[in-house]
Amino acid sequence: MLIDSYDRVVDYIRVSVTERCNFRCQYCMPEKPFSWVPKENILSFEDLFEFLKIAMDEGVKKIRITGGEPLLREDLDKFIKMIYDYKSDIDLAMTTNGYLLKGVAQKLKDAGLKRLNISIDSLKPEVAQQIAGKDVLANVLEGVEEALKVGLKVKINMVPMKGVNADEIVDVLEFCKERGMTIRFIEYMENSHASIDIKGMKSAELLSHLREHYNFIDEGFDGNSPSHYFKMDDGYEFGLIEPYEDDFCKKCNRIRLTAEGYLIPCLYFDEAMSIKESIQRGDIKGAALVLKEVVRTKPEKNRWSEASDEVSTRAFYETGG
Repeated sequence: MLIDSYDRVVDYIRVSVTERCNFRCQYCMPEKPFSWVPKENILSFEDLFEFLKIAMDEGVKKIRITGGEPLLREDLDKFIKMIYDYKSDIDLAMTTNGYLLKGVAQKLKDAGLKRLNISIDSLKPEVAQQIAGKDVLANVLEGVEEALKVGLKVKINMVPMKGVNADEIVDVLEFCKERGMTIRFIEYMENSHASIDIKGMKSAELLSHLREHYNFIDEGFDGNSPSHYFKMDDGYEFGLIEPYEDDFCKKCNRIRLTAEGYLIPCLYFDEAMSIKESIQRGDIKGAALVLKEVVRTKPEKNRWSEASDEVSTRAFYETGG
């Protein structure tokens, strides 16, 4: 079992299989051209799997595949099957923008994937294009429908931004409600790679807006999830993710692995340790020691607060956001 210095059990790892993405979302990586990490610097699926075996043996129960956009990496379903075949009861999930999902949803399900998180920031094609930098909405919606059809559990993420998509909060919620999907509204996370023009919507503003349309009660946090949930009169639940609140960190049970092999204890800290050399020379003990040290040094909470001017310099597309 992996336990950090604040007695939190760390049993969840997010694995970025690529930093590449086919979107240029305004809140993540809007600028072009973009300098990608050379392909030879990226760990192979076999190397990533060797490390994940160590993590699972040490008590990791949940693995989320992320990017960049993970579906840009060829043979992703084979990597998922490697994990599933090693530990079939692992909670195996993926975060994707959904653009390429329609053609691979069945393969992902057959390989052992259980759940998906997909971003839908707008149901208006022109607004979705403004946010993502390309015409994406039709493909994303087709991918969502296909995922539901093959039996994957789907959650939707939305980042409300003033003057962009904040007027669609109810529309996106209703879209998810009609299809039995949970929606989570994510406060915009300031970072040095995002557009300087973004004005995010704080949770208090969002809840005030939703109260004009619905009655709901506070359900609190769902286990170690960063999502703060609310239940409407008809039983439908929606979530908020509020990175500025201390509650976001109190029960944090996750670490992150980048495609280059950097193991990160907290999304909002620049500190990291590499497992690449140990894994590539077959030093399982050395990689396990890195894992335990990263867990030991996991910070109590992130550096953000409402009163702070701290802005993350970490590129979220490297770590899955």
